[in-house]
Amino acid sequence: MDVAEFDRFADEYHAMHVKNVAITGEQPEYFAQYKIAVLRRIADEAKLQPARIVDFGAGIGNSVPYFRMLFPEAALTCTDVSQRSLDLSEARNPGAAEQKLVGERIPAEAASYDLAFSACVFHHIPHEEHGRWLAELLRVVRPGGMLSIFEHNPLNPLTVRAVNTCPFDENARLIRAAAFARAFAAAGWIAPRVRYHLFFPRALAGLRGLEGSLERVPLGAQYSVTAVRPA
Repeated sequence: MDVAEFDRFADEYHAMHVKNVAITGEQPEYFAQYKIAVLRRIADEAKLQPARIVDFGAGIGNSVPYFRMLFPEAALTCTDVSQRSLDLSEARNPGAAEQKLVGERIPAEAASYDLAFSACVFHHIPHEEHGRWLAELLRVVRPGGMLSIFEHNPLNPLTVRAVNTCPFDENARLIRAAAFARAFAAAGWIAPRVRYHLFFPRALAGLRGLEGSLERVPLGAQYSVTAVRPA
């Protein structure tokens, strides 16, 4: 998907997302909050207290309220290739984050951030370009800082169905977790760790307390890969 397509879909994105996740019984806000809550736990486990966070491919800012809730002391930068998406992000969350347009590079100096995050962005990026963008994220994260990327799990049939029926994902190519972890390592990140998430729909919400113990089971609807920049 090119920049013009991202701009075109920006105004429709939330409505399309609502329709696309309806089968789970949840709204998009549930998934946005879930990921930032997981990110908070991962950061706490690593004893990382980030003062500066970048959301790479932040879109229309769905994650911004949950960054403000769960990382209240951190300065947040939202980046995206779509100016229309960034404009909507600012309109929906006025003053909550700095908005920066991505071109050939992330518009930031080296070692600008303690923590980088991205959610369901890389399946829109041609696979042959993953290494370049992972290296660019390595550039803007400080030594000892962390990168955590969430992606759809191609081993989960409901996820595959949702992606295949979503207009916004028309040109998406899902990424296997193991291959993505190898790409992290090849780009210079150390100790990439895969965790699987989102096992139970709302109808089985009573079982969601088990999800933390299922993070090694490759059946969750999404997964995350987290790694550290060498000190």
